Amino acid sequence: MKIVRIIARLNVGGPARHVTWLTEELQDEEFKSVLIAGTVPPGEEDMSYLAGKGTAAPVYIPEMSRELSPKDLIAFLKIYRVLLKERPDIVHTHTAKAGTVGRAAALAYKLTSPRSLFGRGPKIVHTFHGHVFHSYYSDAKTRLFLAIERTLARFATDRIITISDQQRKEISGDFRIGCADQFETIPLGIDIEKLEAGDEARATFRDEIGGSPNDIVVGFVGRLTEIKNLSLFIKAAGLASSDRGEALPKLKFVIAGDGHLRSELESEAGGLVKFVGNRTDVSAVYAGTDIVALTSLNEGTPLSLIEAMAASRTFVSTAVGGVVDLAGERLEEHEGFNVCERGVTTASGDAEGFARGLIYLAENEKLRERLAASGRRFVNERYAKQRLVDDIKKLYRSLVSEKGNTRT
Repeated sequence: MKIVRIIARLNVGGPARHVTWLTEELQDEEFKSVLIAGTVPPGEEDMSYLAGKGTAAPVYIPEMSRELSPKDLIAFLKIYRVLLKERPDIVHTHTAKAGTVGRAAALAYKLTSPRSLFGRGPKIVHTFHGHVFHSYYSDAKTRLFLAIERTLARFATDRIITISDQQRKEISGDFRIGCADQFETIPLGIDIEKLEAGDEARATFRDEIGGSPNDIVVGFVGRLTEIKNLSLFIKAAGLASSDRGEALPKLKFVIAGDGHLRSELESEAGGLVKFVGNRTDVSAVYAGTDIVALTSLNEGTPLSLIEAMAASRTFVSTAVGGVVDLAGERLEEHEGFNVCERGVTTASGDAEGFARGLIYLAENEKLRERLAASGRRFVNERYAKQRLVDDIKKLYRSLVSEKGNTRT
C-alpha cells in the first residue's frame, strides 16, 4: 500500500514529529510512505533533521508556505506531479495549509487518474492537529478558512482525523465541518521511553538555570508564538512570585523553546524567567522541572503536556481545546482554577487564576505526585507510539478495502 503524506513545514512542534514517525514506521512489506513538506521560513526553528534519509527522505516543496499566496498554485502543481509519479492508495494531509493545497491536488489527481475509473482512486485523509478557527486571524479571514474547510470536507476528504474528543466536538459540532461519519479520533503517540531521565539529568538542568534542589521549577516547552500567549505566563509568574512568603519554596520559571517573539518576551520578563532556547535534550528539561505550564489561547492536543505526563510531571494549563481531555474530570473547584485528574486548569486569559493554580501545586507536593502518577498511567495507556502506528494502519486498511470514491 502506497501512502503520500503531506505537511506544510517541519517546524518545531508535535505535527512534525507525528508525520516523521509515521513515515518512518510505515516502511515495510505492506506499507510504503512518501513525505512531502514545505520549507521552514526564517524565524522558525527547523525539525527536518527528524525526517528520514535515502529512500525515506522528504520531497521538499519550497512554495508551500504557511500563509495564502500565489505560490500555492505552484505547490499544487508540484504535489500533483508527485501523485502522478507515486500513484498512491492513500493521500494523508496534516495541518491547515497542507490540508488545503494537498487535498485539492489529491482531488485533481483522483479525477484525472485512470485508476479512478475502476474505483481504485486514492482515499483522502486529513488530520487536524489543531485548528485556526479562533484566536489566530480576523473574523473575515476565519470565515474564509471555514468555508474552505467545509468545501474540502464535502468534496475532497474521505476521513477526517481529530486527535482528541474535545477537538472533534469543536470541529464537527461548533464549526460544522464535515459529516459525523467522516470523523475518527486517533490520539497522538510519543516515544515514552525517551522522555525518561534520572536524577543526574535533573541536577544538571537545574544547575544550568541556577535553581537549587529545593526550588519549585515551573517550565514552558514549545514555540514562542502569539497563540501560546506567553505574556500570560510571564504575568502569572510575577503574580505567583510576589504572593509567597520567605519560608515557602522559591518558584523559578523557565521557557524552553524559540520563535520570533523571543526578544520581545525576554524584555517583558525582565529577568523573571530564564530562557534556554530550543533543546534536543527535552527529557532533561522535563526532569529538571516540577510543574509544566501552558497558557495557550487555542490547542489541538498539546504535545508538551503529553510529554510532561510521560516524564511523570504534572501541569497547569488554560482549559482550551484538547487540554480538557488530557486533564480529565474535575476533582476540586477553587477560585480561579480547577484540580482535575491529571493536572490543574484555568480559564483562558486569567493570569490571577493561573498564578493561584501554580501556587496551589507548588505548596502541595503530595498532590503533584498523585497527579503525576495518574498522568503517567494515562499516557502509557493512550499515547504510546506503537498504538498510534497500529491505529493508522487499521484506518488505512479499512479505507482501501472500501469501494467507491470521495463523497460528493
